[in-house]
Amino acid sequence: MSIHPLAVVSSSAEIGSHVEIGPFSVIEAGVTIADGCCLKSHVVIGAGTSLGPENQVFQGAILGGLPQHMQMPECPGRLTIGRGNVFRENVTVHRSLYEGRQTTIGDECMLMVNTHVAHDCQVGSGTILTNNVMLGGHVEVGGKAFLSGGTAVHQFCRVGRLAMVGGMARVRQDVPPFVTVDGGSTMVVGLNRVGLKRAGFNPTELKQLKDAYRIIYRGGMVWNEMLLQLQQLFAAGPATEFEPFFRAGNRGFVQERRTPPGATVRLVREEETRESQAIALPMINKIAG
Repeated sequence: MSIHPLAVVSSSAEIGSHVEIGPFSVIEAGVTIADGCCLKSHVVIGAGTSLGPENQVFQGAILGGLPQHMQMPECPGRLTIGRGNVFRENVTVHRSLYEGRQTTIGDECMLMVNTHVAHDCQVGSGTILTNNVMLGGHVEVGGKAFLSGGTAVHQFCRVGRLAMVGGMARVRQDVPPFVTVDGGSTMVVGLNRVGLKRAGFNPTELKQLKDAYRIIYRGGMVWNEMLLQLQQLFAAGPATEFEPFFRAGNRGFVQERRTPPGATVRLVREEETRESQAIALPMINKIAG
């Protein structure tokens, strides 16, 4: 264990072996820090926080701060963090608003600079939250999701497993698993193919997800019919995650962004443009003459 003499560590905190705590860091009472964690300078670990092994916490991060709420409870809940996570500079993660409950961060997540995770959020393992991502209270993020810079997720929304959300998106409804959301429009633009391949999904599984995607967004079915189709057609495989995800939602779901019929933009090469002009100009001149 290596604790800098300028760090302030409560005598009631439980500190594991091979833990490093940098200067001007504050570890409050009731904190548990497991083996192999590394805390840089100016880190604050608030009361009621448990860190699993081998977490890295960079300068200025505050883990286990009190919830931002107008009616602060007398006994707020906890913050529980898994193993192998990286919390970069100035990350803030708040403990639960309710006694007996907890905000949770899974294993091997990366929270980049200025990320904020509010009270009672549940962040799955392998998730990446890039710079300035903001999660409102009670947000759920599935494992290995990727939220790009500046994304804001409204309270009580869910982001499904392996979803990819583009930068500056304003997520106000649930994002289904496995899809890509465009940051500019905050609308679904297809499956997260890159993320799915990196996660080891095989061609059969990708085809199954594509078939399910077509039923969801392009099948033209009423809501209950769509759910029934998903339940009947996909009894095994990754597509089985769609139907229970939709049934559990109560905020609505992000819709697909599609080009309206007849509005396709056709791109042509410069040589084709010159050829078209060479044909059209004599005709125009003849008509004008």
